[in-house]
Amino acid sequence: MEVDILEFHVPVENNKTLFVWDIQPSNTEAQIYDGLDRVFSSFGPLYLLKVCPNAPLNPPGFYALIKFYSAAQASKAQRRTDGRSLFQSSPLKVRLSSKHTPHFLSDRSRPLSHARCLELANHYLGFNGWTSDIITLKELTNEEEEEEGGGRVRRLRLGCLLQLSFPHHGQTSRAAAVVEDSFTCTGEQQQV
Repeated sequence: MEVDILEFHVPVENNKTLFVWDIQPSNTEAQIYDGLDRVFSSFGPLYLLKVCPNAPLNPPGFYALIKFYSAAQASKAQRRTDGRSLFQSSPLKVRLSSKHTPHFLSDRSRPLSHARCLELANHYLGFNGWTSDIITLKELTNEEEEEEGGGRVRRLRLGCLLQLSFPHHGQTSRAAAVVEDSFTCTGEQQQV
């Protein structure tokens, strides 16, 4: 059994990114996108699929960047698609990225957006394979400060306790989060 641990972070590693080139210009960019999506998403969920026209000095055609959440799925996709025609008459070249990630990005781990987390969880757990419930949502602070020039800045901090349930496995887990944001008040405000 092959096990692949996925973290709910934006994938930045080279071993999760494929570079595809020698894409013929006989199809539209949208058709190429659909063809690549159909082929490569069969190996696992994709974080990114981007189709770009070749640079002006190169022959007409396209290239694509494909980013997987999983290094194992990216590697498998590369091995099984390199040198194959897939959706066009000539073979494609498919390689794992060799681009060097700048040092200031290599150790930074950004969490996935809420929508991407839901997409990934639904893919692996099934749409009905899990639920999330907000147990508590509480306003922790709501402060207002005068700003230079007469404006006001409001700082709002909310705390949330969330429960994830996996009914098919009889498991639940709780998590807590605090979010803080500030915004500028621009108009007259009425107290209710």
